[in-house]
Amino acid sequence: MELQEFKTKVLPVKDRLYRIALNMLRSVHEAEDTLQDVMVKLWDKRQQLDAYRSVEALAVTITKNHCLDKLKSKKHKNQLDVQEMELDSGFVTPYRKVELSDSMKVMQRAFKALPDQQRLLIALRDVEGYSYQEISEQTGLEVNNIRVGLSRARKKARELYLKIENYEVQ
Repeated sequence: MELQEFKTKVLPVKDRLYRIALNMLRSVHEAEDTLQDVMVKLWDKRQQLDAYRSVEALAVTITKNHCLDKLKSKKHKNQLDVQEMELDSGFVTPYRKVELSDSMKVMQRAFKALPDQQRLLIALRDVEGYSYQEISEQTGLEVNNIRVGLSRARKKARELYLKIENYEVQ
């Protein structure tokens, strides 16, 4: 694969890869580092990319695995990135802004409590908008397992959110 073909096949998915990394790692800097590492890996593998049916699925899989490795490493610190939590729209009252910020923190806390696979499924389906078939290709899971996993993840996140909101969990 030459440079031009790499640019047309791989570079268009970089924004999606970044959002997946950002969703999993919750840090702009770590997501940027991960994206850079993934792009380097894909460039190094450019001669073998034609053997894959979907370059995008391969890129998402590499990104997911790299993020999971970072999450498992001792160096990773779960810090919220204030840049990503900005709620300025110009029309929000200060009271509503605080309320939205608190609600977002509660939801992030609920999603943080989900297992990695459930967080990934929610990110791919609800944030990125992938179809069940595309998620299946990228994760290796059966479509029915994806539906069940998403349903359980959403239910668990909802329950955790309500528990935290009702001061049942500290």
